[in-house]
This record gives sequence, structure tokens and C-alpha cells, in this order.
Amino acid sequence: MILDSAKRYGLVSRVLHGAMGLLILWQLLKFSDRIAEGEHWVGQTLVPWHLSIGALLLLLAVLRTGWALSQLPSRPRHDPATAWLVKAGHLALYLAMLALPVTGVLYMLGNGYGLEVFGMPLAAKGDEIAWMAALGSLHSPLAWLLLMLLAGHIGAALYHRLVKRDDILQRMF
Repeated sequence: MILDSAKRYGLVSRVLHGAMGLLILWQLLKFSDRIAEGEHWVGQTLVPWHLSIGALLLLLAVLRTGWALSQLPSRPRHDPATAWLVKAGHLALYLAMLALPVTGVLYMLGNGYGLEVFGMPLAAKGDEIAWMAALGSLHSPLAWLLLMLLAGHIGAALYHRLVKRDDILQRMF
């Protein structure tokens, strides 16, 4: 089943969820590079792909947002008592998934670094642009916010599986 239904998310939603989840985890490895402040295997092998994976995530986030909006009428329903919290959490996740790559691009261009994605130069190195750099400076705080949102998202899924023992988790997998 490709489309979402009232009982389960469809193949497209599940593939986008899984692919973006893995890519976001890859992106979050950048935290270890920042925390360690030294070269190690993460910094040498995975972090150089940060910008390219971010561009891919922006494309997937736009596709996923469009797909989710097109599937709203048929998506699984949530418990009415907590539906507002679920909707607010998902909205925050979607906004963060869209804002992070945008602020990353603004950071790179605003600080004059240029932009290269998967080896293709998209923008040459240039002058610093203050307003872009200022908006780009939101990239790191947004990453921390996304990390907290993901912890809440995963925590809620585990709560449903381990405490409530309902079928919420099975809807996505």
C-alpha cells in the first residue's frame, strides 16, 4: 500500500520517515565533531558530507511536507486527548527539518564560504553578507532544538510501545 490509510502509514510515508531519520542521525554526528574539537574518524569521514546531506535533506523535507499534506485526510488518527500535542510536535519537527538546511545555506553564503553540494559548485566564495550570516547563526541552536524534538518523538514512540502497549509504533513500521 503506497498511500496512507486510517490504520497505517503508506510506503511513501514510511520510506521518507526512515530515510530522513537515518540521514538526520548522520547529520547529528556533527555534534561529536564539535564536542571533541579534534580530528577523529567521524570528523574525517562523515562530517565532510554534512553540507551535501543537508541539501538532500532539504529536498526530502520539501517532498515529505508536500506528501504529508496530500495524505492528511487519510492519515491515522491520534487520541483526541493528546492530538493537539502530537500535531504541535510534528509541526515543530517539520519546521525544524525545513529550517535547518535553509539556515545552513544562509550560514555558508553569509560568511562567504560558497556552496558545493555533492561536488557540484552552486555558489562561489564571495563577500560576507551580514543578514545571511545573522540568520545562518540560528543553524546551531536549531540543531539542538531538533535533537530535543527527536528525543521527545522517540520517547513518545517508546512510551506507546512499552507503557501503553498500543499500535502507534506499528503504524509507521
